[in-house]
Amino acid sequence: MVRLEDHLPIRPSWRCPACGILWPCSAAKLRLLGEYRNDRPGLLVHLTKVQEEAVADLVKLNPGTVLPDLTPRFVGWAEAR
Repeated sequence: MVRLEDHLPIRPSWRCPACGILWPCSAAKLRLLGEYRNDRPGLLVHLTKVQEEAVADLVKLNPGTVLPDLTPRFVGWAEAR
């Protein structure tokens, strides 16, 4: 049985070990929304820090590659609508 806690990123690829897709996956997003349900600004700060870590890891993993803007993936989904 896969638990929400299983949807943490594998570094340095930043993929979900439970889903195999790019992290944050849907289950990770749900977990994060629950954890930060009363603190949307805190969630955005957390996601911005995580995005910075991901960029550093992905640059090391793929030297010479220009990364796309990761903001929609890491932060954009959590912004207030």
